[in-house]
Amino acid sequence: MYLRQDGDSLKVGGYEHDPAPYDVDRIPQQPNPTTLAFDPGRFKPLWGAAVERVPALGSSALVRQVNGLESFTPDGEFLLGPASEVQGVWAACGFCAHGVSGAGGVGRLMAEWIVEGEPSLDLWHMDLRRFGAYGKSSRYIRERAREIYGSYYAVSYPGRERSSARKLRLSPLYEQLNRLGAVFGEKAAWERPNWFTTNEDRVPVVHMPRGWPSRYWSPAIAAEHEATRERAALFDVTSFSKIEVTGPGALAVLQRLAANEMDKPVGSITYTQLLNERGGIECDLTVTRLAPDRFQLITGSAFGAHDLSWIRQCLPSDGSVHARDVTSSRCCVGLWGPRAREILQQVSNDDVSNRAFPYLTARHIAVGDVPVFALRVTYVGELGWELYAPMEYGHALWETLWQAGQEYGVAPAGYRAIDSLRLEKGYRYWSADIHSEHNPYEAGLGFAVRLDKGDFIGRSALLEIKQRGLQRKLCCMVLADPSAVVLGDEPLMAGNTVVGRVTSGGYGYTVKQSIAYGYLPIEYATPGTDLEMLWFGERVPLVVTREPLYDPTNQRVKEVSTAALRR
Repeated sequence: MYLRQDGDSLKVGGYEHDPAPYDVDRIPQQPNPTTLAFDPGRFKPLWGAAVERVPALGSSALVRQVNGLESFTPDGEFLLGPASEVQGVWAACGFCAHGVSGAGGVGRLMAEWIVEGEPSLDLWHMDLRRFGAYGKSSRYIRERAREIYGSYYAVSYPGRERSSARKLRLSPLYEQLNRLGAVFGEKAAWERPNWFTTNEDRVPVVHMPRGWPSRYWSPAIAAEHEATRERAALFDVTSFSKIEVTGPGALAVLQRLAANEMDKPVGSITYTQLLNERGGIECDLTVTRLAPDRFQLITGSAFGAHDLSWIRQCLPSDGSVHARDVTSSRCCVGLWGPRAREILQQVSNDDVSNRAFPYLTARHIAVGDVPVFALRVTYVGELGWELYAPMEYGHALWETLWQAGQEYGVAPAGYRAIDSLRLEKGYRYWSADIHSEHNPYEAGLGFAVRLDKGDFIGRSALLEIKQRGLQRKLCCMVLADPSAVVLGDEPLMAGNTVVGRVTSGGYGYTVKQSIAYGYLPIEYATPGTDLEMLWFGERVPLVVTREPLYDPTNQRVKEVSTAALRR
């Protein structure tokens, strides 16, 4: 509940834990249509709480009583930006509880977006395109918005998953993972395993985060991390968003969009960013050339609609190039770890040796009876493949690899392990470590920029950035206290001055350190620089370090030797 002075009176209101959804089709066509008849029964718990807090209210006269409708989105944030499917339609709505306080900033940024083509600040968490097609369902909106409203002022524990409108997008592996003890989280309405309870007793608990980060945590994360580094693990990454760009002008479009070189042989995989005119990173993805005029783009589970919209705005108007979302047509299993090649070779007659199937290439192979498009690429920093197959083959693909992997100690693994593994390797995460306000050079991604390939969106800005030099840099830091695990946005301090904030972080179970990433002014970005971080009222020392913390030579990714396995 809340109170606010209004002249000589107090306004008293509150948020219900069990709100009543209202059918939008029943909103009357009249003045003040969102003001309804007052409901004393529903308001009684809030009034009781107010009187308990301010006893004088108990003997006060009620001058006016109002029952006002409140609009909420499925995640409690605004809906801003261009529609992904209807060109020229823009949204600035869904303002939830804090719309008035954001009105001025929204007005300015929307004007920039419409007139200049992009806002000056990163608005991903409010971008209309963060919702996929499932966001069109009135039932999904009603159930999730009701939960968001009811918990709006509840304690928001890190890692807590929403419980409403679940089991909407299921991988064909869902039942297999469930039987293996998967604890599912949700991303873009997909059910994805965070970890597996069957792994909880696999390794002794040598590290546990203290404080709030420990509430939704499991020792299984360490076991899955260890399995990936030492043996092999299977990951269901079906939720990766998949986009195909096809047509005689597909290469030209991608050359215009991407900072990296796209004109590579069929079967090549290229890691690249798509930039805005300021050089900011709008998309972060891998591009596989399937044919001279056909490309597959892989991006994060939640970023498909956003990235597809960004690509489509650059397509020629003559219809010679098409971009479409093919996510729902293909499952994907990640097989990663030093013994991944041995497992894959057990079930495939195709040559998957390092010579025949090098890093950053793609080929059609058979895995058991399953036709697979295999990508030699990794997001965990180990030897392995992303194995794509039509959805109906998903069950057989997982089962084939699972059975073959038993003698090699294969483990099922979830997304919490992925996050720990990628942090040790320094892999960036779009929307946290990188977004539209960050350019590739300050983000440490200059290796993915080819200024000499010809013109592309953002090239002029990058040339200017190189000429004037970097003002800040994304840095890896390790905390002096390994039990203090960051959540993101913690202030980074040099003395009493805030010099940055944490973009992402977590615990690295191989390097046995608590890791934080954040942008620092260039004068603080030198390895060995000592700083502090404000962490739940404590000042925790941390030091800037070289990255990546794990396998800086990329030997584990490019080729795992017998000697490396013995070590």
